[in-house]
Amino acid sequence: MDLLRILRPVHWIKNIFVFAALIFGRRLFGPVEETVRAFAQAMGAFVCFSVASSAMYVFNDIIDRRTDSIHPERRTRPIAAGRITVPTASVVAMVCGALALAGSLLLSPTLAVIILTYMALMVLYSLGLKHIMILDCAVIAAGFCLRAVAGAVVIDVFISPWLVICTFALTLFMAFSKRRGEIAQLQANSEAFRKTLGEYTPELLAHMLDVSSVLAVACFLLYAMDFRTRELFGTNDLVYTTPLVLYCIFRFSALTQKGAYSDPVKLILRDRPFQIGFVLWIVLCIVIIYGNGLLR
Repeated sequence: MDLLRILRPVHWIKNIFVFAALIFGRRLFGPVEETVRAFAQAMGAFVCFSVASSAMYVFNDIIDRRTDSIHPERRTRPIAAGRITVPTASVVAMVCGALALAGSLLLSPTLAVIILTYMALMVLYSLGLKHIMILDCAVIAAGFCLRAVAGAVVIDVFISPWLVICTFALTLFMAFSKRRGEIAQLQANSEAFRKTLGEYTPELLAHMLDVSSVLAVACFLLYAMDFRTRELFGTNDLVYTTPLVLYCIFRFSALTQKGAYSDPVKLILRDRPFQIGFVLWIVLCIVIIYGNGLLR
C-alpha cells in the first residue's frame, strides 16, 4: 500500500491536459477508426505522463523527506515517515522513469523527448528551482504546458500557440493558489517547510492570483474570438462559455484564499460546485465545437 501511495495516483488527474488537443483539435468525433486511434494514442500519452509524474513525485519526496516531516499532512507520507527507505524509493523512481520513456518511445519519439524534458525540468525543480520565488510556479506551469503539447503531438494535430498560452496562464494561477493554500495551512511554520513561502505574503499572492486569473480569462477570450478558431470550428461561440470559466476560476480562488484547501487536487476532486461548473464547460465546448458536424 505504501508503494502505491508514493506514486500518488490521485495526482494523475493533472495529466488530463493531454486530452485538450483531442477535444480542441477536432479529433474527439469523426470516422470511427480515426477516433478510436486518436483516443488510444491520447490515453497512451496520459499513462506515460502519469508514470513519469509518479517517478518525479517519488524523487521529490526523497529530496523533501526532512521538510515533509514538519508538515501536518505530508509527515505521514511513507518516505518522510520512514516506512519506505530511500534506496527502495530510488529504485521505484528509476523504474517508473524507465517505463515512461519506453512507453512513450513506442507511441512517438517526439513524445519521448517531451517526457524526458518534463522529467529533467522536474528534477531541476526539486533540486533548486522550487526555492526561487515566482520561478517555482512558472516551472510548474511549464510542466503542464508540456502535457498539453504532448497530447497534440501524439495525435498529430497542429500545436496551437493558444493551447500553450491558455494552459500556462491557467496553471500559473493554480500554482499561485497552491502557495496561498500552503501559507493558510502552515501559517507561522510556512517558511520552515518551504523557503519561498517566507518570501510570498498573503497580500502578494492575492495580487498574483488576481493578475494570473485575469490573464487566464483574457487568453481564453482571445482564443475564442481568434479568426483561426472561427476557421477551425466554424464559429466563435466558445466565447459564450466565459461565464462558466469565470465561475470556476473565481470559486477556485475564493476557496484557496479562505484556506479551505491547501492542495488544488483536493479542491478539484472534492468541491462539487467546481466540478459541476467544469463539466458543464467541457460539455458546452464539445457541443459548440462538434455540434454543426454532428447535426449534418
